[in-house]
Order: sequence, then C-alpha cells, then structure tokens
Amino acid sequence: MTPRLPQVNAKTLVRALGKKGFVLERQSGRHAIFRHPDGRRTTVPIHGKRDIGRGLLRRIMKDSGIAVEDL
Repeated sequence: MTPRLPQVNAKTLVRALGKKGFVLERQSGRHAIFRHPDGRRTTVPIHGKRDIGRGLLRRIMKDSGIAVEDL
C-alpha cells in the first residue's frame, strides 16, 4: 500500500527537486520550470504559501521521479 501524499507547498517541493538534481531553468510568471541534467523537465506553480493540490503533486512526482519519502 502506498503512503498518503502529504500536503506540501512550493518551497518544500522545490527543495526536494533540488536534492534530486533539478535546476531552475526559467520562470514564467508564477510557474517555475525545472530541468534535470538527463533532460527531464517539470513545472512547479509558485503561489505563495498555498499547498499544491494532491493531483498536481502526484503528476509532478511522477514526471520527476520523486518518491513520497523524498518530501
């Protein structure tokens, strides 16, 4: 059984992406685009202190290869 996804904000998610080797490629408004050296990309919405929705978080985790334990 997979663990339940935690509620995380953009700051926490950006930190986890950085630990996995993702770097900020560019930012367009409130959306930051991160790129991994192997070519993977993911977009993170930076909307203040609001938490990222679980569905979007699941998609970002799948695209970037981050596990729940990494958050």
